[in-house]
Amino acid sequence: MSNKILIVGGVAGGASTAARLRRMDEDAEIIMFERGEYISFANCGLPYYIGGTIEKRDKLLVQTPKKMGNRFNIDVRVENEVIDINPNKQEIKVKDLTNNEEYVEDYDYLVLSPGAEPIKPPIPGIEDERIFTLRNIPDTDEIKGYLDEKNPEKAVVIGGGFIGIEMVENLHDQGLDVSLVEAADQVMGPIDYDMASILHNHMREQGIKLYLEDGVKSFEDKGNVTDVVLESGKQLDADMIIMAIGVKPNVELAEKADLELGETGAILVDEYMKTSDENIYALGDAIEVKDYVTGNRTHIPLAGPANKQGRIVANNLAGRKEKFTGTQGSSVAKVFDCTVASTGKNEESLQQEGIDYQASITISRSHAGYYPGGLRMFVKVLFKPEDGELLGAQIVGLDGVDKRIDVLATVLRFKKTVFDLQELELAYAPPYSSAKDPVNMAGFVAGNLLKEITDIIHWWELDELDWQDKLLVDTRSASENRMGSIEDMAGIENSINIPLSEFRNRLDELPKDKELILYCGSGLRSYIASRILLQNGFDKVKNLSGGYRLYTEIHQDKEARSESGLKDKVEHGQIVTDETGEPVGDIITLNLCGEQCLDIGKKLEKKAKELKEDDILEVVVDGPDFRNDIKSWCQETNYEIVEIKQNDNKFNIFITN
Repeated sequence: MSNKILIVGGVAGGASTAARLRRMDEDAEIIMFERGEYISFANCGLPYYIGGTIEKRDKLLVQTPKKMGNRFNIDVRVENEVIDINPNKQEIKVKDLTNNEEYVEDYDYLVLSPGAEPIKPPIPGIEDERIFTLRNIPDTDEIKGYLDEKNPEKAVVIGGGFIGIEMVENLHDQGLDVSLVEAADQVMGPIDYDMASILHNHMREQGIKLYLEDGVKSFEDKGNVTDVVLESGKQLDADMIIMAIGVKPNVELAEKADLELGETGAILVDEYMKTSDENIYALGDAIEVKDYVTGNRTHIPLAGPANKQGRIVANNLAGRKEKFTGTQGSSVAKVFDCTVASTGKNEESLQQEGIDYQASITISRSHAGYYPGGLRMFVKVLFKPEDGELLGAQIVGLDGVDKRIDVLATVLRFKKTVFDLQELELAYAPPYSSAKDPVNMAGFVAGNLLKEITDIIHWWELDELDWQDKLLVDTRSASENRMGSIEDMAGIENSINIPLSEFRNRLDELPKDKELILYCGSGLRSYIASRILLQNGFDKVKNLSGGYRLYTEIHQDKEARSESGLKDKVEHGQIVTDETGEPVGDIITLNLCGEQCLDIGKKLEKKAKELKEDDILEVVVDGPDFRNDIKSWCQETNYEIVEIKQNDNKFNIFITN
């Protein structure tokens, strides 16, 4: 006799369960209930339809009720809300929303996939008509319709998670002046602050106003606008507001059925996705899962795990026993031109759970430096001190991030180590990677730490040091040091600049009785210098992880916060032209794309000598960090940036004297 299986909820969890179950069991009676009109749509694509990247609304609809019913022989009932469960009788009560009639349906097995719902805290004024949440197609239609009809000019997004960040970008793409409010000290909770600081600076460069470590106190309708009143007392005018502070599992039906909830408040399931009731399964955003790294219980609402859980639930219902081994939280997001990705644990969560770890940050190019277009990425790995097993990884960059995080996620899934990262044989050709891929490089550096070939210090530790018995050593060139240094930013007096090329000949300038803290642009040159020192009788040597570039990102972020958290997009002058519209003077081009650890100062000084009175120096670089270096050089030499043009990931910077 075939089983009668009821599935409550569609989208990633419910729809995937239904489709897989039919493939495994042609005879089962399958009925799916969805209180909305849509059973399967692309949640993650909703912001991009609002922003116009996805032009056609139909592209968001993965599967229609009619097509799914016909293809899989499933009774799909949309606009039918399950309002109660009677586990003893194995029955559910359903309300047909088209006619408000209620009916009862019995089952052999019940699958709950009710998802999660946006959090709307009891903030005064939160019911304002200008406040929206984004979770489904109707929400999307409402926001899109408001944009098209009202033509708002200012938007405030509350919450810096995935939806919040994506909405910031897409509202900006629609021409709105956008502010982001986040109660935490950073956006994107799955990554650590040092990596998030890169995103903060990048968003500010796009003109986004960030209000970090500040919550919403109230919303006040002022007639033409709504005031968002922050806990700090700041007031932000808004034509529209997006609430994106997170989601909570929808457990109302589970509570009515007296199903056990976990410590996170989500539905508790076993490794087979079965609830505390023998005949009821649950999956997706409504359930509590096992953290794959630690084994602890957690709530991670992501589409990828929900789809996998649907397949596992269906297999178990069809008699093919299969376990769900846990979620490691792999994710990736687009933040304007940046990509941010993570897998596994971050430092904060490891500290909270009392897990010992080590961290390392490397900076690599997305492909071979000599091939045009290679862009930098910051790669952070967290690993066990005793054996190097990977605990987590984070990457922020402009290109190639998704490729590398997938490799790291695979290594983590199979509980491999940073030494395994060294051994990975990854595909290489100059347009795609380097002979030593960024993943390999992360493994080499982490492995050196574990084998005590080198020792490192992290950016946050510099501020805690007593510099009386320590010396900060910049191994970059003298011109790089003049353009900007950590000692200037941090106010460290005990410092010296010895370029790596001069290091062996100037060892006598370094004291052996003091701890030497070395740095360079990314950490490579200072690592080489540290090896020279350690083999010449210096036994107290540390290399700054992430180098000057990471420290600069963090310093810029903190500096922007000290300026009331705002840093509008920098506006420059225009190139002087004659009556025909042509530039006055010649344009002299210096192409610096593809350079590695680059002494920009020397190259700029040499090229600048070719300029005549009205000439313009056009410097082409392939990353925002080089752009910042050029700004520093101009400040040092009294040259002026008159225009910056960005084309994809290239920056054309025009300089005059």
